Amino acid sequence: MNRKPIFDAARLILGRGFRVAEIKTLDAAIDAALDAVVAASTCDIGPTGISLIRKWEGCAKKRDDGLIEAYPDPGSGGDPWTIGWGSTGADITPGLIWTQEQCDARLKRDLARYARDVAAAISGVSTTPGQFDALVSFHYNTGAIAKATLTRLHRAGQFAEARAEFSKWINAGGRVMPGLVKRRTEEARLYDST
Repeated sequence: MNRKPIFDAARLILGRGFRVAEIKTLDAAIDAALDAVVAASTCDIGPTGISLIRKWEGCAKKRDDGLIEAYPDPGSGGDPWTIGWGSTGADITPGLIWTQEQCDARLKRDLARYARDVAAAISGVSTTPGQFDALVSFHYNTGAIAKATLTRLHRAGQFAEARAEFSKWINAGGRVMPGLVKRRTEEARLYDST
């Protein structure tokens, strides 16, 4: 999460910069609020879906000192920069370094957000846990749950057709990525499970 807008707004209210203790207090408050949002999430991805995401995202670029370093997108060789378990965003930039604990905490928050997005996109449609987990994995990797034909077909109850759509999302940087082919195959298999 990009905390800069929060800190900028608080600076405007205060009319001054922050003391170190104030920054730590604000960071702790933001972390607590984010943890509360994650805990309150009613759209939970199951352990099978989490395992699939962790398998395909990996926690890459681990340094010899055990810290994790940001890396460029494999498809573009640049943006979006990624860290930990596939986390991207405006706050992920070249040179960023996190601990394993930071990577794990971000994954937890990201999964809650992506699960909520999927729940909103398929609202009202009877969905098996396997389908839900597969859709969260797909969305976590593509960010496309709101616009994908896959979602429209799922909402229409055309599950076999929706399953076939996974195999269309295998390109990055204009080329077929073997890792995406394998991931989509596993997501489609999970989509078919209960």
